[in-house]
Amino acid sequence: MYNTIKLEKGLYSITGKNFTQALESLDPSVNYKDTELEGLDAFERQLKRFDIKIAGKNSDKVEKFFLSTESAVLFPEFVRRTIKQGMDEASILGHISAAVSYVDGIDFKSMVLSPNTTSSASAQLDDIPFHTVTLNSSSNDIQKYGRGLKFSYESIRKQRIDTLAVILKRLGAQISKEVNVAAINAVTTGLTPATISANTITYNELAAFFASMSACNMTSLVCSPASLAKIVSMTEMKNCQYDYMSSGVVKTPFGIELIKCNGIANDLAVGLDKSCAVETVFGTDVIVDYDKLISNQCTEIFASVSVGFSRIIDGSVLTTKITK
Repeated sequence: MYNTIKLEKGLYSITGKNFTQALESLDPSVNYKDTELEGLDAFERQLKRFDIKIAGKNSDKVEKFFLSTESAVLFPEFVRRTIKQGMDEASILGHISAAVSYVDGIDFKSMVLSPNTTSSASAQLDDIPFHTVTLNSSSNDIQKYGRGLKFSYESIRKQRIDTLAVILKRLGAQISKEVNVAAINAVTTGLTPATISANTITYNELAAFFASMSACNMTSLVCSPASLAKIVSMTEMKNCQYDYMSSGVVKTPFGIELIKCNGIANDLAVGLDKSCAVETVFGTDVIVDYDKLISNQCTEIFASVSVGFSRIIDGSVLTTKITK
């Protein structure tokens, strides 16, 4: 049972598993089906075991993690999960990635699909046209993106855990914003943007940009805040406000999802087909320095993630510049 497991920092160093996954192997969630603990994962059951409340009006203080050597082992995983939550909330990768994978390395080679414009129709006994898949001649780098916090244990030990969580989520959001920009820069490299130079972008110009993606179907439009403001202020976009109020997603009248990306060029808009545009390759999941965080004398939190990107299908990404 969950309340008899020996918690030790060695659970953080099991190859190929994070702390929660290591706990799950010792205490599988499937064993709690039809019990009051159903719906909690292995880490959440350990919080319950040590009566550590991390949210709500009765949220405990940070020092609650350090009442015993075993409960202290839970603190780095709380930090990692909270930072990852902040990253996920700020990330655009879920809106643009066609494929997500993990590798054990510092780079990767993406696949290249050769174009073939021959008609698919063929007479009997004729050869069927085919495409060729090869590996890219050059490798795509996997970069590390990280940020840290400096503090003293004395400065946070009396703070409520949910207040610390707000700061950790902001740390994760800052990492994600840099990753977002890196993804857009990677998949637009080598593309020549069209230019919309009118004083105000028109609905016809936006529709023409949408229609210009002939090889694929544009599903998403990633914009700088300035470009997004010009698009959503169009008269035709006012008819889409009810969709946003019901789903929280902004879409054009012809169905393109609008995604704000801070950090890209102010005049840039990137249209892409989510089903085939972006390959996201992680070298690591979110990592924190667990060894220091187990000590109640820790003075910093550092988190990082390693990730790289490639454009999968040519013609699946188009760019335009809204210059005025």
